[in-house]
Amino acid sequence: MSKSESDEQEREQEDLSLSLIALAFNMKIDHIGIAVKSVKEALRFYSRALGLHLSRIEVVEEQKVRAALLPVGESRIELLEARSDDSPIARFIAKRGEGIHHICFEVEDIRAALAELKRQGVKLVDEEPRVGAEGKLVAFIHPSAAGGVLIELSQTPESAVQDI
Repeated sequence: MSKSESDEQEREQEDLSLSLIALAFNMKIDHIGIAVKSVKEALRFYSRALGLHLSRIEVVEEQKVRAALLPVGESRIELLEARSDDSPIARFIAKRGEGIHHICFEVEDIRAALAELKRQGVKLVDEEPRVGAEGKLVAFIHPSAAGGVLIELSQTPESAVQDI
């Protein structure tokens, strides 16, 4: 087998691997997280100017944030307000100002997704999932692994799926 044939076969294997990963994770965009100084102020724009409707506001104590969720089609906007000066959102706003904080992909099996990403050598913020907004299991991929974008993975807990 020539070098070019070997390289082509390796690329095809990588493409197949990536396709299988996407199928196994069954990913979809769950939400886009936006860091804001004030949920109340931000809601004025998102509700009045864009006509989005607030579905709920929730405090996530572990992350020291207040999250406002606004459905958009099959996805949502998640407005994130710091509840403490030492929260990740407060640090983000202090460093970068208000704006897009992360993109969240929903996966069927977050533990399998994290294991595969770790196997690939992807830098993770969280090697184990934790509880986030709406009781979902969440974990973050480090921005340095994703072109400067903080990626969140989320999984609806099985108990929530059974209740639906």
